[in-house]
Amino acid sequence: MHPNFCKWFGIAGLLTLSITPAAAHADCPKLLDHTFPALKGGEPMPLCQFAGKVILVVNTASYCGFTSQYDGLEKLYARLKDRGLVVLGFPSNDFGEQEPGTDKEIADFCRLTYGVKFPMVGKTVVKGKNANAFYKELARRSGSTPKWNFHKYLINRDASEVVAYTSLTTPDDRDLLEKIEAFLSAH
Repeated sequence: MHPNFCKWFGIAGLLTLSITPAAAHADCPKLLDHTFPALKGGEPMPLCQFAGKVILVVNTASYCGFTSQYDGLEKLYARLKDRGLVVLGFPSNDFGEQEPGTDKEIADFCRLTYGVKFPMVGKTVVKGKNANAFYKELARRSGSTPKWNFHKYLINRDASEVVAYTSLTTPDDRDLLEKIEAFLSAH
């Protein structure tokens, strides 16, 4: 091995790191240009990785009358993920303090109780002045702020359209499914 191999490799690695994020950033719609810690493990989860997909964003809670929607959300994700649908969970303790657990407790509950495999971010704030910037922008674009747990935002493939659905809209709601289908079919 050449004595400067590690030195060269280190420089090449740094160059790669400095080029890759800029290239990925250029293809990322402004709406998705946010990074959150992943619920499981806390690693950075850039939303840009979902660019080009249809995204159903849901603020979730483990101790809510709507918590059983996890089952339908997971089934929806499993059925349509290969066509480009991502269900993205945002656990929040904003409504009735119905998500008091730690990220690990929430992750374990979702996995063990509902078999959740769709991506979820770490617990966050989704309403009011302290809402995370992504949720503030979803509310601005849709004209609808979450009123309770399991409020949904549907984002089209190029992130130019955001449609809001109340907590009463279940994952198998006909209007929601029709809109998902329309967004998936548009290329």
